[in-house]
Amino acid sequence: MSQTFGKTRWRRFAVVMVPSIAATAAIGVSLANSALAASFSVSGQSFKVTAADLDGTGFSQFGGVDFEANGTPHPVAISSFDHATIKGLCQSVVTDLGPLGKWTLVLNAGNGDKAVDAKQLLIDLNQLNADAEFTNINIGQDASTLPSGDGTALGKLKASGGKLPTGAQGFAQAADRAHLSGVQQTAWATSAGTFTLNGLKLNINKGSGAGVECY
Repeated sequence: MSQTFGKTRWRRFAVVMVPSIAATAAIGVSLANSALAASFSVSGQSFKVTAADLDGTGFSQFGGVDFEANGTPHPVAISSFDHATIKGLCQSVVTDLGPLGKWTLVLNAGNGDKAVDAKQLLIDLNQLNADAEFTNINIGQDASTLPSGDGTALGKLKASGGKLPTGAQGFAQAADRAHLSGVQQTAWATSAGTFTLNGLKLNINKGSGAGVECY
């Protein structure tokens, strides 16, 4: 849902994706008030994600804002996939337990013969490193023209109460297929219509940083 935080206006947000052929697509996203929707209320804590391989169809990406319960805004790039398979998935989040110190919850899946399978996948992120290959990509598309019908990731966002952009309100990109490898990202939220975590393993490890978190 589109929201205003005091008198602050988020004017611009840059998203950089790195294709495998070493060209870089830089997207400047306008975030004037009411231009783009906030998709989620978030806990105020980001988490790390890595994947050896992510292969998705029905890809789109545009700018948005996530809000903490206290109103603090976080500009994000919303990446959506109508369907995605993920190999070697890792998600980690650090929690400070006071006198017990910092502990990291680590989730791993898709490391065996069966990949993670996600339908109507939405990722709100603020940092991404990867090698990427796009099929039939359209960079600079009006965000209001992104497909949001039944079965699409943006259709799920709309059905859950998220307000999609209307009119010529935002810079977006879309592709029939996006294939990313060596993924490292920091995200504020992830959701999916279905999320099948084959080979799920969950551990709580003492400490934080390299060697404890996903990266």
